[in-house]
Amino acid sequence: MATTTARRPRHARGAGPGRARRRGLRVRRAGLLVLAALVATVQLFPLVAMVLGALKGPAEAGSRRLVPREPTLANLAAVFDHVPFGLYLFNSLVTSVAVTVLAVGFGSMAGYALARLRFPGREWVFGAFFATLLVALPVIIVPLYVVVTRMGMGNTYAGLILPVAFTAFPVFLMRQFYVRFPRDLEEAADLDGAGYVRRFFSVVLPLSRPMLAALGVLTFLTTWNGFLWPLIVARDRSLWVVQVGIATFQNQYGGDWNLVMAASLLAALPTLLMFVLLQRQIVESVATTGLKG
Repeated sequence: MATTTARRPRHARGAGPGRARRRGLRVRRAGLLVLAALVATVQLFPLVAMVLGALKGPAEAGSRRLVPREPTLANLAAVFDHVPFGLYLFNSLVTSVAVTVLAVGFGSMAGYALARLRFPGREWVFGAFFATLLVALPVIIVPLYVVVTRMGMGNTYAGLILPVAFTAFPVFLMRQFYVRFPRDLEEAADLDGAGYVRRFFSVVLPLSRPMLAALGVLTFLTTWNGFLWPLIVARDRSLWVVQVGIATFQNQYGGDWNLVMAASLLAALPTLLMFVLLQRQIVESVATTGLKG
């Protein structure tokens, strides 16, 4: 028996453990796939329920049946007939785009300055920026409202945009990205006589597009879904954003859940579209966070 075992080919002797490892790897992959499918189902179920609820007719609005028997798109048009929903969408779009442009633009420049420029008190300035992240909006909303109204920005687009555009999160995120940005690329521009401004706009900024896209998506989604600050600062109905409009719409038509779901679907469509269009840049931003200078 010992002689027979010794004469077996080496690849035959190692076939058993290797096959077992491959089988175990396939089992682990299948388990992860099942787990990912379960998580995706849990995450997507509210969205699917909202879409199906928006397609229900008046007779099925209060039923527990998930899938409507007679789907209809009339609810989407009815939302615009009951309230000026188009105006709410326009206000949210203007506010979200303006906040995103300001936050990404100034956040990237301030983050690069804190990551590359050498000046006294730089760490203290960054610490002060970071400390503001620890303060929630409800804590400062009363003094913030007083300041905004005394500056004459109450009940205006400026009051909706400026207080939420200049926050610490974009500066913090971009600063951490630029700290790990490869210095070799900047040194090549430095040899050509480029200063900090030209280096930033010609070399650094074009290579930061994935991170800027991710920051833009996060900022746009946060602003679009904002409710508390627009509710307080905008008393005029013509300045209401879509989230405030949905809350008021729900109070007026709370029994018509098909209309409420239709309004929620209309409010969610721009954010879903933006995520689908920029999902590649978001994935690339996660990959580029591993860059080392």
